[in-house]
Amino acid sequence: MTTEVRVPTLGESVTEATVATWFKKPGDAVAVDEMLCELETDKVTVEVPSPSAGKMGEIIAAEGETVGVDALLATILEGEGADTADEKPAAPADADGDTAPTGDSIDVMVPTLGESVTEATVSTWFKAVGDSVAQDEMLCELETDKVSVEVPSPAAGVLAEITAPEGTTVDASAKLAVISGGADGTVAPAPRPEAPAEAPASSDKADIEDAPSARKAMAEAGVTRDQVTGTGRDGRVMKDDVARAVAAATSAPAPAASAPASAPRAPVPADDAAREERVKMTRLRQTIAKRLKDSQNTAAMLTTYNEVDMTEVMALRSRYKDEFEKKHGVRLGFMSFFTKACCHALKEVPEVNAEIDGNEIVYKNFVHMGVAAGTPTGLVVPVIRDADSMSFAEIEKAIAEKGKRARDGKLSMAEMQGGTFTLSNGGVYGSLMSSPILNPPQSGILGMHKIQDRPMAINGEVVIRPMMYLALSYDHRIVDGKGAVTFLVRVKEALEDPRRLLMDL
Repeated sequence: MTTEVRVPTLGESVTEATVATWFKKPGDAVAVDEMLCELETDKVTVEVPSPSAGKMGEIIAAEGETVGVDALLATILEGEGADTADEKPAAPADADGDTAPTGDSIDVMVPTLGESVTEATVSTWFKAVGDSVAQDEMLCELETDKVSVEVPSPAAGVLAEITAPEGTTVDASAKLAVISGGADGTVAPAPRPEAPAEAPASSDKADIEDAPSARKAMAEAGVTRDQVTGTGRDGRVMKDDVARAVAAATSAPAPAASAPASAPRAPVPADDAAREERVKMTRLRQTIAKRLKDSQNTAAMLTTYNEVDMTEVMALRSRYKDEFEKKHGVRLGFMSFFTKACCHALKEVPEVNAEIDGNEIVYKNFVHMGVAAGTPTGLVVPVIRDADSMSFAEIEKAIAEKGKRARDGKLSMAEMQGGTFTLSNGGVYGSLMSSPILNPPQSGILGMHKIQDRPMAINGEVVIRPMMYLALSYDHRIVDGKGAVTFLVRVKEALEDPRRLLMDL
């Protein structure tokens, strides 16, 4: 029986890749999930595992060829070399080094990470090799660009092998560990080295095929293979590993004074350095930093301001909040009013709800409202889909549910994608005025702020009113000043007289 090996999903907007290296040749025995070749795209390096055990058949796409998604790369002749494949999973050994009688071994694979997410970092292992595990018990935690993903055990047994230790970057189809279970339901713990995955890299680096991009980067940087710690499979050096090694070599002579290249630090006194703490940025924080800076570099971002008298909204909320909560089971807050007001204004100024795609403007005839939420690990923006067709109660329920999931770190990738406009409420932290940064590829974000009593001139008299500053940041490439001001004015009018929302005025 012949099994086809095809190009895996490469990520959103990536349509082709180049075959960089084949690690197997026709006739070689292969095991399930053993790496066959490596593909390079313009963004990432993708490893292609074997879908079945057997013998390597024909290689269709040779090294250097450019292939599209789902293109045929090679064939596997099943049944050939199956004995070799069956020997691959490591069975627990007893204290004398003999193999303990176990049942089938089960691979623990990287779970689905979400659309456009191709890799993750193993942040924490909660089990050690030899520990017994129950089915669905959490084994480890992965960090992606946006969320943390828990990996449960697919079966009860013993953790026989960890193939991706903490700190390893793995792709969406990588193997994390191996679970072995006893035939009678018992487990046989076995002492193993603490970091088995590092042994191949340190024992025989010369036999490992590093990524072509990494070899090129090492040659350009003038570093040797021994100066780089590989994080790829079997200790292979990847392009990012070379960059880290070069950065470490640059900062090594003066560790007390090291800092990001963009902001060199002055020498730090020894007593001060001893009281400092350095913590590696999480992938989420790195992504937040990168996306925000990319937003500034890409969009022609401008912010315009206005203020709104919250008297009518506060009076309406005070009058109906008890009845609202009794009927709908959720509190009536200010966010539903702002969401409704923004949806209303976006109909009149659709370019604020649009995005640029190359040389085209994509107008959205719907509103997927992003609601920025601060969490212990960083800022996330869950999306309320079709907010323009939802009632006040539906909006409040959706915001409460998304907010709780955000704080608990339970948001999925799908829940944070596809937003067309964003609301950011800095007022809950006491912010009086700020300029929010766009959430690309969106073209508009409204910043809400603290409600503060201020003296206002009303009909020739000075009265105290609850006022809030509003800030609209927008992409000036497609939103003109007139459109931005019109949008803010329409939001202001809807909030100062909520009856306009009912009459669509």
